[in-house]
Amino acid sequence: QEQLVESGGGLVQAGGSLRLSCATSGIIFSIWTVGWYRQFPGKQRELVASINTRASTSYADSVKGRFTISRDNAKNIVYLQMSSLKPEDTAVYYCNRVPDEIAWDWGQGTQVTVSS
Repeated sequence: QEQLVESGGGLVQAGGSLRLSCATSGIIFSIWTVGWYRQFPGKQRELVASINTRASTSYADSVKGRFTISRDNAKNIVYLQMSSLKPEDTAVYYCNRVPDEIAWDWGQGTQVTVSS
């Protein structure tokens, strides 16, 4: 059964770091372009980072230089390393296929809260 499970979120102070993990069964991440999305209250999900089958990455302007997406094919896990976190990064973070028009069923996401 396809199921996306995000983990690693939590409460951190501004300037801190977190590493998010995305795992699943029934999906092989390495053969798809996969990304991390985030959703602010009352807003639609937005893509913040993606990685394709050749390990090429892309980032939203708001997170460039601070976030790094990576993939461990052997473990079938996609990571999002976040550093220099800002209060405006506070959101629920999700992983899924990119673009969102072909996304799989969404998981529960993981909450990231950055305090000032």
